[in-house]
Amino acid sequence: MNDNLNSNLEQLYRQVIMDHYKNPRNKGLTGLPHVHIKNPSCGDDITVEALVEDGIVKKIHFNGSGCSICMSSASVLTETLEGKSVDEVNNLIQEFFEMMKGKEDVSDNLEEALVYQGVSKFPARIKCATLSWKALERLLNGEVDE
Repeated sequence: MNDNLNSNLEQLYRQVIMDHYKNPRNKGLTGLPHVHIKNPSCGDDITVEALVEDGIVKKIHFNGSGCSICMSSASVLTETLEGKSVDEVNNLIQEFFEMMKGKEDVSDNLEEALVYQGVSKFPARIKCATLSWKALERLLNGEVDE
C-alpha cells in the first residue's frame, strides 16, 4: 500500500474511533447479566452486559470510563456483535484477539472493529482495545458477576 493511502486509512480509522468515543453506542447498563473488568495498569474500567436468547446475542450494553481506545472499542463491539449467534460472536471475539496479536489477514466479518488493527503495533494499548471483548467473552462463558 502506498504511504498516502495508508495515511488516509489511518486518518479514517482515527475518525471512527473518536466518533465512537464521543458518541458511544449502547452505553448505559439496563440490569442484564454483566461482567466488570478493570485494567489497573492504565485505569480503564468497563462493565459489559448482554441478553442472550435462543442462542442469539440480542442486546449488548456497556458502561465505564477509560481512554478513547477502550471506550470506543466497547461501542464498536456492541454494534458489531449484537444480533449474531453466540457461536458467531465467540468466533469474532477470537478473530479480534488474533488481529490484536498482529494477524493481518482478518476477515471483513469484524466490520467496523477492523479500525483497531493498527493498535496491535502499540503493545501497551492492546489491553485497552480488548478489555470489553474480554468481558463479553467471560459473560458468554457463564462467568457473570453478581
